[in-house]
Amino acid sequence: MAGFMDRCKRQWRHWRASSSQARSLFPDATLSALGQAIASGEQRHRGEVRLIVEHALPSEAIWADVSMRQRALALFAEYGVWDTEERCGVLLYVNLAERKVEIVADRQIAGKIDAPVWQQVCRRMTDGFARGDFLTGTQAAIDQVNGLLATHFPANGSRPNELPDRPVVL
Repeated sequence: MAGFMDRCKRQWRHWRASSSQARSLFPDATLSALGQAIASGEQRHRGEVRLIVEHALPSEAIWADVSMRQRALALFAEYGVWDTEERCGVLLYVNLAERKVEIVADRQIAGKIDAPVWQQVCRRMTDGFARGDFLTGTQAAIDQVNGLLATHFPANGSRPNELPDRPVVL
């Protein structure tokens, strides 16, 4: 019975979260600035960075007890972050209703950067969010991801941009 009540509370939290709230926290100017941060950072490395902000999980995902990690993995596949030539994609996934951040790194990256490092990036974002500063918190995390990728996968000449740089708001 506790599982049912937990799902009901979770459903309520997600139902109350709105796409307009996500747009107010991540307005067009913020999305443009974050897209620029991704694009300029990608000039320093061979990775691809994708930011997806979701105001709430779909109802069926809540009732199926989908975790934030599972949702991030599904979006990683759905948006083709796993499909880069060098397997160097990174997804930063923000769920506003859960107030959580997940990072999914492709195989090449996951083999070089440990989970505690990614957890630090997530904390940097959520600390900014706690202060109500969504732009600076997210931009700091993007800068940190770009720095990690530049260290482990430095640019080696010009390369195609395999994924869009503009963040997605679901």
